[in-house]
Amino acid sequence: MTEQKTRAQQLVGDVAPKLAELTDEVLFGDVWARADLSRRDRSMVTVAALTALGRTEQLRSHLSLALDNGVTEEELVEAATHLAFYAGWPAGMTAATTLKEVLRER
Repeated sequence: MTEQKTRAQQLVGDVAPKLAELTDEVLFGDVWARADLSRRDRSMVTVAALTALGRTEQLRSHLSLALDNGVTEEELVEAATHLAFYAGWPAGMTAATTLKEVLRER
């Protein structure tokens, strides 16, 4: 029986196995599991940060994770609109178009 690889292992496990391990064990195994902020709220914070920083590759997967964590489509649209004023219009537009793609793929 083959163990299913995590997303981090799929993306970089072959070239940066320690980075994949830290992503799985520390980031998602510890930081995301901390009780003082819900996974839903962590998703909103992460989407906002990735939008503001223009990290589109990671934004795509975190938009999908946000939906899995209970953030609604409407809330993500509102976040993109709100962020357009704080992170810049291109960032808000990129978040909205990336969300559109993620929703189409789901």
